[in-house]
Amino acid sequence: MRNNKERLRAYGGAAAIALLSGLAAAPLASAQTTAQAPAGAEEASTVDAVVVTGSRIKRPNLVSASPMTVVGGDEVKLQGATSIDSVLNRLPQFTADSNENGSNGSDGTARVNLRNMGSSRVLVLVDGQRMLPTEAADVNFIPSALVDRVDVVTGGASAVYGSDAVSGVVNFILRKNLDGLRLDAQYSLAQHTNDADYPRSLISQANYKLPKKHVTDGEKIDVNLAIGMNAPSGKGNVTFYVGYREMKPVTQDSRDYSACGLNLTGTNSNALVCGGSSNNEYGLFTLLSGPNAGQTLNNTKDGNKTWVPYDSSFLYNYAPTNYIQRSDSRYTAGAFAHYEISPAVEAYGSLMFMDDHTFSQAAPSALFQGTTFKINCDNPLMSASQAATLCGSAAGTSVSQDTFIGYRLTGPGSSPRRDDLRHTDYRINAGLRGKLAQGWTYDASFLFSTVILDESYKNNVDNAKAMKALQVVNVGGTPTCKSVVDGTDPNCVPIDVFKYQGLSAAAYKYLYAPTFTHGVQREKVLSASLNGDLGQYGVKTPWAEDGAALALGVEHRREELKFEADALAQAAGTKESSGAFSVSELYGEVDLPLVQDAPFIKALSLNAGYRTSKYDYLDDRVSTYKVELQYAPTSDVRFRASYNRAVRAANISELYAPQGLGNVAAVDPCSGPTPKASAAACALTGVTAAQYGKIPDCPAETCVTQGGGNPNLKPEVADTRTAGVVLTPSFLPGFSMSLDYFDIYVDQYIGAVDAPTVINQCVQTSNPYFCSLFHRDPTSGVLFGERGYIIATNQNTGFLQTSGLDVTGEYRLDLSSLGDYGDVDFSFVGTYLNSRKIEQLPGLGAYNCKGLFGPTCGQPNPAWRHQMRATWNLPWIAASLSANWRYFGSADLSSNDSNPFLQGDYVEINRKIKAYNYLDFAATWKVREQLTLRGGINNAFDKDPPVIAAGLLSSFGNGNTYPGVYDPMGRTMFVGLTMDF
Repeated sequence: MRNNKERLRAYGGAAAIALLSGLAAAPLASAQTTAQAPAGAEEASTVDAVVVTGSRIKRPNLVSASPMTVVGGDEVKLQGATSIDSVLNRLPQFTADSNENGSNGSDGTARVNLRNMGSSRVLVLVDGQRMLPTEAADVNFIPSALVDRVDVVTGGASAVYGSDAVSGVVNFILRKNLDGLRLDAQYSLAQHTNDADYPRSLISQANYKLPKKHVTDGEKIDVNLAIGMNAPSGKGNVTFYVGYREMKPVTQDSRDYSACGLNLTGTNSNALVCGGSSNNEYGLFTLLSGPNAGQTLNNTKDGNKTWVPYDSSFLYNYAPTNYIQRSDSRYTAGAFAHYEISPAVEAYGSLMFMDDHTFSQAAPSALFQGTTFKINCDNPLMSASQAATLCGSAAGTSVSQDTFIGYRLTGPGSSPRRDDLRHTDYRINAGLRGKLAQGWTYDASFLFSTVILDESYKNNVDNAKAMKALQVVNVGGTPTCKSVVDGTDPNCVPIDVFKYQGLSAAAYKYLYAPTFTHGVQREKVLSASLNGDLGQYGVKTPWAEDGAALALGVEHRREELKFEADALAQAAGTKESSGAFSVSELYGEVDLPLVQDAPFIKALSLNAGYRTSKYDYLDDRVSTYKVELQYAPTSDVRFRASYNRAVRAANISELYAPQGLGNVAAVDPCSGPTPKASAAACALTGVTAAQYGKIPDCPAETCVTQGGGNPNLKPEVADTRTAGVVLTPSFLPGFSMSLDYFDIYVDQYIGAVDAPTVINQCVQTSNPYFCSLFHRDPTSGVLFGERGYIIATNQNTGFLQTSGLDVTGEYRLDLSSLGDYGDVDFSFVGTYLNSRKIEQLPGLGAYNCKGLFGPTCGQPNPAWRHQMRATWNLPWIAASLSANWRYFGSADLSSNDSNPFLQGDYVEINRKIKAYNYLDFAATWKVREQLTLRGGINNAFDKDPPVIAAGLLSSFGNGNTYPGVYDPMGRTMFVGLTMDF
């Protein structure tokens, strides 16, 4: 072992220089680089001063004035986390965003959402530098085993890092400077007992298959290897890493709470029932023309080609094949290096790579309601009674009638729909830093990052082919497509949708047509900064020992996006898009100690920062600035306050993301034979007099929206105010506590007006703005399919405001007075939500989502959340035992609220989600110096998530619950090891 390590050291200097040379050679052709903000003292440097997250000032004893939460690498291991977003989502400052538990409609990423202000308003950094383009900041890019700590600045930081940091900053500090080899491996799985009586009774009533009583699934494997070498002189290091993570998929039929899609029923919606989709396996027909236009009929279940009136007994249970944990395989690799060429020059750089392949699965495809199909009246596959009902006196002729068809492809040869997503990310940065003169340091760097998405959607019906396959004639006693007869499509295979499972294997093969999309997003950043200790030149107040410190910098950033879709994807509503923008910025920050070590003033300091930015697509420059004040009367207590102004320009995705159609939980009040809304109100949404009372319901309470970018967006303007106190009482060694108030107000908030608000405001208030967002199918008036939707593209809405109080605390209890019992570490972080106010249109009026959840307010917004961990460090066996308590407060259904922007039909069964408590246990054991074992149980008592009707769920809801908020898998267990060589 000794000889191997000596050899590693001998090669270290050459390897570091070689890597840095490669970094400098390839990307310099683009002449683009990034801002440098060193974020941890563990990084070797030519200067003794360090930079804390939230500031660019370098000084040895700088204390952040911004509220900050730090998550250590040990916490990641105690949670058994293989996805770093799951660690952050436990913190009360975060709200779950896109994650591994999303299925149908997921984009395959893992993003972080600070203060529930959206993932585009939190800036994600790696060692103080931008990780990836903001909207594409997929934290799957970060191998959890490499995390040394995560700094979370929970106040605005736009003046320091740029306008993206409205809600704060997440800075991943990675383990570097390794001298040797480290292997980290972990295995985990879930175990759940399906014993929820109410969901099981609903499944039984619907005659669906009950999940097994006891299930073990959801396996995850995470293996990471790192090798590092120091230069012989100790002036440099190079560290390489590779990693592999695999997650096994789990379907919704394995859990009783998600085994069927749940709908509301009963008086005041006081019960749930296993519902499903009207696009059923027997075949639904909504006649749009002919003598019986307006009727909704269904094939009988016995397959005898007879139509009967449709009712809920025909609903199709779409849930079983959907995922509550996606399949995923991820490869990561990279390197970090630095080398001190001289006291004036240190070269540094890094390479990071990720290839992540995940897929989601949904129920088999269908000829979906919402697309107008034509059936010729002499189609030989129809029975005589069906032809008479559809065509009347035209039966047997070549006349065609229009109809919606909801026919699920479930027979032999069918397959679930599968959305294959592959994300390939690259990140390269390199720079030079060092001393310029007495008290001055510099840093010049560049960063280039690329995010590539390749998506293939498989086993979906090509409607153009389905239309051909429904135009069938009799040729010599054989049903034959007209397109075969006339030669326009010799491969056409007729489809018999007039009975249960009437399609042949050849028909499935003909209908299925995969779609392909390809997207690339790039970011190039060039930056340079100067840091000066002006105290060495006598710039200080008469009452302070330390002088002023200054940081100045310049940054140029360019972002590009290109999205391509094949013809089939475009035909289904996905549009191609491309765009780019550049921004040039100047910034400065000063930190000035005003008074030090005076009576009643242990320390009083002022920090101020300013950034001016010129975006090439905006006429005027935008400015951000901050002012921070700290006052410590004694060493036991410190008060802090800050004000941040941010002017956030839209990011590349908000500007140029392709427009496409997507599903949303919503109910059309103008659908059904007896619409809830009046004919006059429905007319405002685009319903004609002839359509009123004849519009089909959105299937499974899921309507369609059209989302996408908007190149005409104006910048947001955000104001962040914080005030707090930090307590470190000398009479209680090892104890620290902080309380921080925050208030963030964002005007001209960039986003989309949610569908329930559009529907309610148009119908209830006749507001022309909301009514203009309806795009009904011109033939049928529906809000689903390919021609019916609610417009939800990005726009400047009203405002978003959130405020509350963060409470954090740490305490180490020394047990040595009781004997050789080690010590116990306590940590606590909690957040009280004072308000979460939203105005969807300037001047319209606002609503407050504090303590609410639902279609308008989204995921639960409890008034109080916290996490508390206690870890007993056992000295006699070098082990630790740890317990963690997670608390998530109760939330009420927003549609039951009296606010007119929230109020809807009263719902009794899901009127409240009760408060949730989870207990987690973990242990570590350092078997010997080179080997540490760990294991643990999360959600130790296998607590079920809340069961919520599918129509009440909003974004990131899945499987009748919110799987990013509540544990969806049940009890999870993990074991792992870390070995050093």
